Amino acid sequence: MDDRNYGFDGRNNSTNNDNNSANNKMLIPSGYSSYYVPKKKSNFKTYVAIILATSVISSSIVGTALYSRFSAALKEQAESLTAPASSLNYTASTGENSSNAKLVNSSSILGGFSVTQIAKKVGPSVVGIRMTVASANMGRNIVGGLPQSSGEGSGVIISSDGYIMTNYHVVEYADPQNTLSKNTTLEVFMPDGRQVKAAYVGGDWRTDLAVIKVDLKDLPVAELGDSSALEVGEQAVAIGNPLGMEFAGSVTAGVISALNRKVEMEDKTLNLIQTDAAINPGNSGGALVNSKGQVIGINTVKISVTGVEGLGFAIPMNDAKPIIEQLKMFGYVKGRPFIGISGEEVTEVISKQYGLPVGVYVLGVTAGSGAQSAGIQKGDIIVSLGGKEVKTMKDIDNIKKSYKAGDTVDAVIVRNNVNMNIKITFTEEK
Repeated sequence: MDDRNYGFDGRNNSTNNDNNSANNKMLIPSGYSSYYVPKKKSNFKTYVAIILATSVISSSIVGTALYSRFSAALKEQAESLTAPASSLNYTASTGENSSNAKLVNSSSILGGFSVTQIAKKVGPSVVGIRMTVASANMGRNIVGGLPQSSGEGSGVIISSDGYIMTNYHVVEYADPQNTLSKNTTLEVFMPDGRQVKAAYVGGDWRTDLAVIKVDLKDLPVAELGDSSALEVGEQAVAIGNPLGMEFAGSVTAGVISALNRKVEMEDKTLNLIQTDAAINPGNSGGALVNSKGQVIGINTVKISVTGVEGLGFAIPMNDAKPIIEQLKMFGYVKGRPFIGISGEEVTEVISKQYGLPVGVYVLGVTAGSGAQSAGIQKGDIIVSLGGKEVKTMKDIDNIKKSYKAGDTVDAVIVRNNVNMNIKITFTEEK
């Protein structure tokens, strides 16, 4: 088990841990008041949301992981992003043929390929990905089989022997660390019409990157570009499968609206390229391409704000390359420190109501982890790590960035109202 979608070391419980279930009650040890049951967080705010650009066909299972909550405190951040996009949006939005207007305007930029040339060069290397999950928890359907949920996204071929990069959220249920992985299948839809099974190679929820593989040879490989050379205002072309396979290979064009945008999600902060090239559900994992026909970003999210369009985001290729290489070679990112706890934050309000210290309440400990070796138990509250105060799971995650696997740090936990000083040796996150 690693620090991914299961509430371990910096990520709130969501996929496998129902915060309202009996197993996840904060059973307050003796010395505290009666137990606290963490309230389940809402999926998204009505007025502002970051939407992972994955097409959800049936959301009963898959949908819970394909929409990333956007904090109310970030509304101002989202609204501030609209200004650069508006100032650079050279096409009036009439509601009809706006994407065609952009395509015409951007197809004759000096010193670069036309959009048509870019589509011909890169399009054959962009595939569709379908993740299908059969869940025994949903009972059986009328013919006796397990009900299925599926989501669709995109991917980019990075080797002629079948390796494909995509977003982690496009394929996350195929991750062996996920309890639903045994019931999950991946299919890849090639631009030439072939439909083949795919194998999960590795994924990293922290950067939202993953690698899968198909058993095919002599595939067209996308040329990867240098995202550090990008300039605001230059041409950007998005290629992917908006709304699923029905619109496979769709091409939209625009500009690079901004660089180094910090977009905060519930469990992480990503440093992204902002573009007004249309990125819609199903585009996740697809290519953002420069005027040379080079992939300079992996399309991943859009911000949905009432009355605002043109806020799409992509992971810069220079950030993605080293992660993708490690996922391809090892299946995970080597060297990352891992504590091995799942936790829930004890806020100031909860602290006053239940007599708990502010910190991270331990809901579970991973077998064989540094936390287990240090003697941390379910019900402990972590209040300090590495000499720094801990109030949230993000605090733990940020503190860990200063260390590597094998390092030992001091920590303070509270057990039954007694402070305990311990040492934790980080293991490697896998």
